[in-house]
Amino acid sequence: MIPTLATLHFLDPVRLLSRAHMSWDGDPQYPVNHPRLHGLSPPRAPDYLDLHRCTVHPQRDNDAPWLRPRHERRETPIVNDTYFSTEHELLRQTFRHFVETEIAPFVHDWEEAGLFPRDLYRKAAGIGLLNLGYPEEYGGIPADLLAQVVAWEEVARAGSGGLGASLGSLHIALPPIVSHGTTEQKTRFLPSVLSGERIAALAVTEPGGGSDVAGITTRARREDDVFVVDGAKTFITSGVRADQFTVAVRTGDSGHGGISVLIIEADSAGFTRSGPLKKMGWWASDTAELSFDGCRVPADNLIGMPGRGFPLIMENFQKERLQMAVVANITAELALTASLIHATERHTFGKPLASRQVIRHKLVEMATKVEISRQYTYRVADQMNRGQDQVKEVSMAKLFATETSDFVTDAAVQVFGGFGYMREYLVERLYRDNRVLSIGGGTTEIMKEIIAKHIL
Repeated sequence: MIPTLATLHFLDPVRLLSRAHMSWDGDPQYPVNHPRLHGLSPPRAPDYLDLHRCTVHPQRDNDAPWLRPRHERRETPIVNDTYFSTEHELLRQTFRHFVETEIAPFVHDWEEAGLFPRDLYRKAAGIGLLNLGYPEEYGGIPADLLAQVVAWEEVARAGSGGLGASLGSLHIALPPIVSHGTTEQKTRFLPSVLSGERIAALAVTEPGGGSDVAGITTRARREDDVFVVDGAKTFITSGVRADQFTVAVRTGDSGHGGISVLIIEADSAGFTRSGPLKKMGWWASDTAELSFDGCRVPADNLIGMPGRGFPLIMENFQKERLQMAVVANITAELALTASLIHATERHTFGKPLASRQVIRHKLVEMATKVEISRQYTYRVADQMNRGQDQVKEVSMAKLFATETSDFVTDAAVQVFGGFGYMREYLVERLYRDNRVLSIGGGTTEIMKEIIAKHIL
């Protein structure tokens, strides 16, 4: 049996493999029919599988399997307790259960519909998934950055990049308010978003700008106690449904010194938005174009000082890039796990795919890249959590993680062959969703330029 979207709702390597039935022939150490993803048994791992462990072993002989029993091999944990505490893992269990029950069973339908229910924001806030890491006085739950990494990982394991992007759009829209907003702004714009009642989005990218943040042309001119905004934004995640936008505008001369940041509410006069844009991937994310035509915004909605928006935006990018690296790693991990299962299930020319050296070596290369990328991303997150400047390192993490997910998702489709091209199969969606990860939050080319400035 080949794993499909119906059987791989929640493709965590541990739970998926540990819940699978095994068939044995003779010596129980050697499975003849590998994990079958139907008739799920209680969640107990077979003898040769351990919690959060995944290794590839050489074939014992021409007919023996490539998965050795536990006592014959050394294992490397996927989740490294160097960085994550018991409290982090308890959070992981809570979030994982929520995703398994409230998201994963419905992902396929939401992807096809191009939208997920708005009520999911409230549900996610109710268990702390949405408001983790924000000030308690505004409805948040104080937590360190590694706890937020746990949350990002578990949402990403649902296998829908678009859902994760829109559900988490507040994480790039609210930090400027938290860090630089006034008490009045925090009181007005944080609690309702952190409770899931309102949706917040970030609006920086323009139709003619792309990565050139310093070159934005959306103009905000001051008239008494309001700013009058004219211009447009594009590719805005949650743009169709968001109630408030954190918007980069030009209030001064050309260049980065003339940029400011405003909070613009969706019911503002002069504001309009498009319907959902049709995209290659991230189908469950409502992405829109925004238009400002004499849009009147209270001057009190200015975040920080006029003309000081550029460093505020750059500061915001660092956490976004870490999140993109985390999502890329989970995307690659899901594709790897699906490939491992498919390679043991799929028979060609009378033998399992994984009995072919070329396939085993491809899986080894995939697994190696995933593990290296994951551990480096964790290290960068840990250093950021300690308050260390990691501009170069987080750019490296995003660069390497997205290059890894590019390689692994492409290789996964190749391992699946024709099945990998079918929308019924998870790897097809992972392949599409992955493509934007090396574009959003700073392109691969921009990451290389940032790194170059630090090393040359």
